[in-house]
Amino acid sequence: MRVSRITMGALSIAAASTILLSACSSSGTAGNNSADNGKKSYDVYALLPQGTDQPYGTTYLPPMKAEAAKDNIKLTITNSKYNADQQASECDVAVAAKPDLIVLWPAVGDTVRPCLAKAKAAGIPVTVTNSGVNKADVSLTKGFSGPDTYGQGVASAEIMCDITAGKDVGILVVNGLTGNSTATTRHDGFADTIAKKCPNVKILAEQPGNWNKDDSKIAVSEMLTSVGASKVQGIYAADDTMVAGAIDALKARGIDPAPLFITSIGNTKLGNPLVVSGELDGTVFQSSSWDGQHAIDLAYSVLTGGTVKDQFMPSVKVTKANATDPSVAPEW
Repeated sequence: MRVSRITMGALSIAAASTILLSACSSSGTAGNNSADNGKKSYDVYALLPQGTDQPYGTTYLPPMKAEAAKDNIKLTITNSKYNADQQASECDVAVAAKPDLIVLWPAVGDTVRPCLAKAKAAGIPVTVTNSGVNKADVSLTKGFSGPDTYGQGVASAEIMCDITAGKDVGILVVNGLTGNSTATTRHDGFADTIAKKCPNVKILAEQPGNWNKDDSKIAVSEMLTSVGASKVQGIYAADDTMVAGAIDALKARGIDPAPLFITSIGNTKLGNPLVVSGELDGTVFQSSSWDGQHAIDLAYSVLTGGTVKDQFMPSVKVTKANATDPSVAPEW
């Protein structure tokens, strides 16, 4: 299971209702009623760290809700905004509600074990979406669906190895949010691959960019100062939002990003134009719609006793050669 590498008191039901968004696809008591299509009805809580407040969630949620409607799943969706304590409280509410299943997108991977343990004690199966849990916590879950985040780091590193072509290159690394499993596994995939396939690429410094453009701009500016801008020939950022901040930091120093070796992950509506323009050498396509749909596909397999196996999104490399191909059109 790749997620093994990828890395509080309860709110009252009344208080929690202010943060819960219902996406009902059928009526009736969970697990007991059949809708017009003859399928059994299920009640599922989806504990997410984002929603329509972020571009990814905006395009993740509609396919998730559509798949749930197709499968007669009544969804109750939360958005913890990457606050681990808030997600823990939302988990307490979910466990108390006794749904048929919980879908968990960890806000912070290191903090979800108590939630998983409470669900297991209550007999509620948990599937994981988008970001994996720690290796020690995998046994408390029923499966994972989402990006192969380690593989995404590998793919971005392979682009870096290809474009540097054996040249000695010093690069800066902009990581995601500290403690977030996606950030950890993308970093590991990138660093492991660089060390193995192109040791000519040296990581001079790294800082978290917190999945944020402004934070990443500041981080890169600080690293340019600390190591010396003249020593930097490239940048790897763990997503396109952060690489855009990194490129802004270069431009603020009067440095043209085009001659540098720069790779990222996402192929988003922010990153794709940078690939087309030549400021970003390559990124890795991530489909938010695939992610949302497969979160429910996996949950339904668990609920119905079907074949359960981890579902990993393909890690497709995007460079200037294929950046305008419809098959990798950015979704978010």
